[in-house]
Formats: sequence, structure tokens, C-alpha cells
Amino acid sequence: MSRAPRLAITVQRASRAAHLPSDARVRAWARAALARAATVTVRYVAEAEGRRLNREFRGRDHATNVLTFVYEAPARGAVAGDVVICAPVVAREARAQGKAVAAHHAHLLVHGLLHLQGHDHERDDEAARMERRERAILRRLGWPDPYACGTVTDV
Repeated sequence: MSRAPRLAITVQRASRAAHLPSDARVRAWARAALARAATVTVRYVAEAEGRRLNREFRGRDHATNVLTFVYEAPARGAVAGDVVICAPVVAREARAQGKAVAAHHAHLLVHGLLHLQGHDHERDDEAARMERRERAILRRLGWPDPYACGTVTDV
């Protein structure tokens, strides 16, 4: 039996949204997505902070659903970083896509954690590989295919 990678996780809530997942759910989703030891801060933010971070670090003047900040490179074994999820954007996208908000939260956390581990979607082959990984993780967690009901915007 293989041991799960070590996980040190901090959950911050800078959003008052009622739909934020519990720490236990965040931890379970993170464990499912991580293939290596990790130190991660997951921060749920409101629209203003999401917009500011996206503008400051990506040059895009709008709030996005998830941002990942890598502090320890995946090539060094363990990973460290922050995953920032904008709660109002998650709720809007879930409604627009006909998804459960919790399912969309799970997807975006998994997506962000895959970025933390070096996955990307800049090229078509990378995107296809990352989407397959997301689908497999979410299926194990009991969530439906996040791409089945349309495309996820701006991930």
C-alpha cells in the first residue's frame, strides 16, 4: 500500500460567500490531486482581491476563477505555493454551466493544484493531458466530468 504524500495545508477565507467548502473537503480534494508532498495555502477571495491579483500578476483586469502561485519548483520533489480561488466567479460560472457550486470548487482546486505540480495547458497536448488528469481525480472524488457541460472559462 502506498502512503499518501505529506500535505501541510492552510485554508484562508477572505470571502464571506456561504458556498465555500469546509476545511475537511478542501483537504480531501487536495490529497486526491497531489502526487507529491506539498505545502499549500488555499485562499478564497472576494471579487476585488481576485481582480487585483489577476491584474498585478497576469496583467488581466478582471477577477478570474483560480490563480496558482508556485514557490517551490516541482522538479525539486515537494511543492509549495498558494492557490487563490475567487468565490463569486466560481458561483457565477457554476450557475452559467449548470453545475453544483461544490463540484466547481472541487474542480478549480484540483486544477490549481495540478498547476502547482507543473501541469499546464498552454499547448493542446498539455491541455488534453491536464484535462484527463482532472477528470480522473474528480471521478475518484465522486464528481461528474467538469468539461461535459461546456467549457470552463478562464482556468
